[in-house]
Amino acid sequence: MKTLLLTGVAACLLAPPALAQDADGAGTATEDEQILPLGQQVIYVLGQGLPETPGTPAYSTIELDREQIVTTASGRLEDALANVAGFQQFRRSDSRSANPSAQGATLRALGGNASSRALVLLDGVPLADPFFGYIPFSAVAPERLGSIRVTRGGGSGPFGGGALAGTIELESADARDLGLVQASALANQRGDTELSASLAPEIGEGYAVIHGRWDRGRGFFTTPEDQRVPASARARYDAWSAGGRVVQLLGDVEVQARALAFKDNRTLRFEGADNSIEGQDVSLRVVSRGPWQVDAIAYGQWRNFTNVVISSTRFVPVLDQKDTPASGLGGKLELRPPLGDAHTLRLGADFRRSEGELFEDAFSAFTGARTEQRFAGGMNTDLGLYVEDDWQIGALTLTGGVRADRYTIRDGFYRALSGAGAVVMDEVYPDRSDWEVTWRAGALARLNDAVSLRGAFYTSFRLPTLNELYRPFVVFPVTTQANAALLPERLEGWEAGLDLTLAPGVAVAATWFDNRVDDAIANVTIGPNLRQRRNLDAIEARGFEFAASVERGPFSLNGTAAYTDAEVVGTGFAAPLDGNRPAQVPRFAASLTAAYEIVRGGRLAATLRHVGAQFEGDQEDDVLPPATTIDIFGHLPLWRELSLVARVENLTGEDVVTRNQAGSIDLGTPRTAWLGLRWGY
Repeated sequence: MKTLLLTGVAACLLAPPALAQDADGAGTATEDEQILPLGQQVIYVLGQGLPETPGTPAYSTIELDREQIVTTASGRLEDALANVAGFQQFRRSDSRSANPSAQGATLRALGGNASSRALVLLDGVPLADPFFGYIPFSAVAPERLGSIRVTRGGGSGPFGGGALAGTIELESADARDLGLVQASALANQRGDTELSASLAPEIGEGYAVIHGRWDRGRGFFTTPEDQRVPASARARYDAWSAGGRVVQLLGDVEVQARALAFKDNRTLRFEGADNSIEGQDVSLRVVSRGPWQVDAIAYGQWRNFTNVVISSTRFVPVLDQKDTPASGLGGKLELRPPLGDAHTLRLGADFRRSEGELFEDAFSAFTGARTEQRFAGGMNTDLGLYVEDDWQIGALTLTGGVRADRYTIRDGFYRALSGAGAVVMDEVYPDRSDWEVTWRAGALARLNDAVSLRGAFYTSFRLPTLNELYRPFVVFPVTTQANAALLPERLEGWEAGLDLTLAPGVAVAATWFDNRVDDAIANVTIGPNLRQRRNLDAIEARGFEFAASVERGPFSLNGTAAYTDAEVVGTGFAAPLDGNRPAQVPRFAASLTAAYEIVRGGRLAATLRHVGAQFEGDQEDDVLPPATTIDIFGHLPLWRELSLVARVENLTGEDVVTRNQAGSIDLGTPRTAWLGLRWGY
């Protein structure tokens, strides 16, 4: 059977998800895909990459659909991701009240520092900041997304060298999901506002999307009332993002172009403790779904970061990180040759170059005079080559692949001048390069329609970021030094899982895993109020993950839970840390969301979320107590496409401790009620 691409615009916008193709071009629908009754014509949804391969379910994956993404109480991307137990940032704060450089993403309790150990992709493009490795969560509006797939563990494979703890794949919504016009306006009891809009018209043989969002507010006091001083400030924020996407069919080839610009200003703890991030991202993706399937991506990123540190005793600036320009350039090419129905072969290469510098001034807390100027930076590159094959043998699917990465760490330097301009330190670090070979293998056995068994072994690696290598930082009064001699982190692990369909609409999944990160990078205490980034012997994490879902008519229930026994393996300088739990890592985390369609197009949902106790640092002496929160979301149609939206964050007013340094406390979001209108969701 010959497969045709129907290129009529209306048909493209009404189409089901993209169809996987056999070697001869014939369509074979997966369980999430379908063929419309149009004879032998197959309709593809535009704007997606190549379909997932048969071996994908062999690894521990969770998918969030659009409804789960856009119905969070906070309206933030990181809140939606928190529905996957085991996802965490370095601190518990969200992107309205956290320092951006602390917002790395990780999975499976493999934390310990603020860099991302999970690879976050937006339409196939890495999203992490090229210098710091944090994720600019405020730049990605949840209402622009169609789905999220989280793969916990699973190794690097075809995703890139940064997928140490797993991969988080964000997919943009297509024009069918967005509709021609979407808009929303909400405000909370403090006067904070959230404005969002998009336009997605049909153009040529495809569509275009223009979108923007603006969040601003006076915020809340992160400092507990009994610790506030006259200099204490609310966590003010003012963030905007704007972008566009064009998706077009050019014959049998689909072209996707995307651009994004954003800026986010925040104030943390004290007046004058201001920080900001900004960025401009562009990408071009070309997809061909013919007998030889092709997915080619090229992208560029330009980012910056600023931060002012205020003394917690004299409440004056002591550090001005005034400029941290960085760039990330890269691309990916994947080929899937026609090998017949049984095999899906992936051949690919990807490349990323991260380059950046910092410029900062230090000041005396007593005189206000500049005491030092600092300059640092460097460049990391990574060229990866991979091959992976999925082999279907009846009800058994075997998957495996190998990846080789050639990396360089080069042009590193650190220079410090006194307030008078004299050279205090002038270091040029030697260039380094090496190969890292990683692999992964898994099996999926569908015993019947209700029971599947899966298992996987894998390795992966992560380069230290430019931030970890070259940039010291201060969370007053603690100074953390950089370390230009850091080695890459390497993970080895295995997992085994069971997926059950207990009844129509009722499913559960359980996974047991054992992961070990050798040369794990952590902030290690080396003196009073002094830490340094160092490679530990290892972090070991063993645990259990559970997920369940129920769909019964208008009612749905989705829950996840993760229990992880994580500990540091340390000898030599790290011997005092041996057996300690890594910083910021809870043993137990869980999320449960119950939703009910109260009327057609109307939804009421409640989310119960718990995170266990964590330690602030590596010494296990400053505890962040466990926290349980309840969030509420309501959506009620009013007229045509106009709806009323009500949201409540932290309904019970739980004190969520996000920082504890010798009793100096920061708190997370208090009870916050939002009310507003939406059009077109």
